[in-house]
Amino acid sequence: MPQSAAPQTAHTRTVLVVDDDPTVVALCQKFLQQAGCAVLSASGSSEALKICKGHAEPIDVLVTDLVLPPPEFSFASSGNEFPHVHGHELAFRALQMRTDLRIILMSANIDNELAGYGIRKGALAFLTKPFDASTLVSTVQTALEGPATTPESLEKDQSSTVKPTDEWFD
Repeated sequence: MPQSAAPQTAHTRTVLVVDDDPTVVALCQKFLQQAGCAVLSASGSSEALKICKGHAEPIDVLVTDLVLPPPEFSFASSGNEFPHVHGHELAFRALQMRTDLRIILMSANIDNELAGYGIRKGALAFLTKPFDASTLVSTVQTALEGPATTPESLEKDQSSTVKPTDEWFD
């Protein structure tokens, strides 16, 4: 009689949530855990980068606030492995550590805050605060269904891939 194969255990999706507002972090954690995700949390970019480097298991999605003020004055120098940086720079640095990461940026005023980055609409997933549980969960699920975020999608100058139908935040 043939032996049946052991059931494959599905990989629990892990989401790293980064926001300087503990209420936002707690709500995201609650919503995502209810949806079956494992959640890691950080109150700033330095802590998030330490998690990205030290967490032994995969991290599938980074959900980060775009504006992450440092707790005190600090420089984001190349010599500091875990600097306090804004969410856009955190995304770049996290992708250097984990190339299969999906990035979701969140902000209360996403259009105005992205203007300085020149990020094309549709290049990254965005959440506008405030959001509800279903919006967060569906945005994470959509990100998981798509390809990993590329460093190029975070870059300001994408003129080599510009299409006439592209829309830009400005």
